[in-house]
Amino acid sequence: MKETLLIIDDQEDLLEFLTEILGSQYQVFAAIDANKALEILRNQIIHLIISDVMMPGLNGFELCQMLKANIDYCHIPVILLTAKNSYHAKIEGLETGADAYIGKPFSPKLLQVQVVNLLKNRSKIREHSERVPLDHFQMNLTSRSDEVFLQKLNDYICKNMDNQHLGVEELAEHMNMSRPTFYRKMKSISQLSPKDFVDRIRLNAAAKLIAENDYKIFQIANKVGYSSQSVFGKNFQKHFNLSPKAYIDYLKEKLG
Repeated sequence: MKETLLIIDDQEDLLEFLTEILGSQYQVFAAIDANKALEILRNQIIHLIISDVMMPGLNGFELCQMLKANIDYCHIPVILLTAKNSYHAKIEGLETGADAYIGKPFSPKLLQVQVVNLLKNRSKIREHSERVPLDHFQMNLTSRSDEVFLQKLNDYICKNMDNQHLGVEELAEHMNMSRPTFYRKMKSISQLSPKDFVDRIRLNAAAKLIAENDYKIFQIANKVGYSSQSVFGKNFQKHFNLSPKAYIDYLKEKLG
């Protein structure tokens, strides 16, 4: 599936030009102002935003500042485009939280490379988050808001670890979000669905309990929210490439 870009500019000819140079590699959504852009953001998963600065209504600086202060969108990289190419304008752009600032006129190649680099950085973060437990997420998030978001979510899941019916609706409500917005946020930060994210936390907790050696496997499965020991075993195997028993044997060998 192609990564998605949102391009915002009140000049339709520039929108068409940018869509043309980026559309072969990415799925592009176009907006002529901030209001239209926010409507698209509410309904689509967007991986990167390219915005003009000088626009009617909210300008690019104001829009970027709003997005970076909003927990729903703060993880999305933003590139600002502007004819205001002075040093002070660049500083102002970066102070709003923009990830890159490109002056007009600009080289299409420069823009393409900047897009590739920003998306690659986000991809590295997501890939890393798939391989490590949650307590390492904080080192790899690009914003304090994302860190706070995940910590709040993690705390709630851990408090309700034994609830076998803990689902997306309850988690979204706890995070004060609609289900679709919560789902998009989770996928954007970690590339995991909320269910996979919960499973990851359950299984990491299970691994710690196994290492402590105070409970039987079926007790651990119940403690981390699995009603079936066989389902727990399959998920554990899938996540760690070891069965719970093999993990116990590994720990005995390592510590023995």
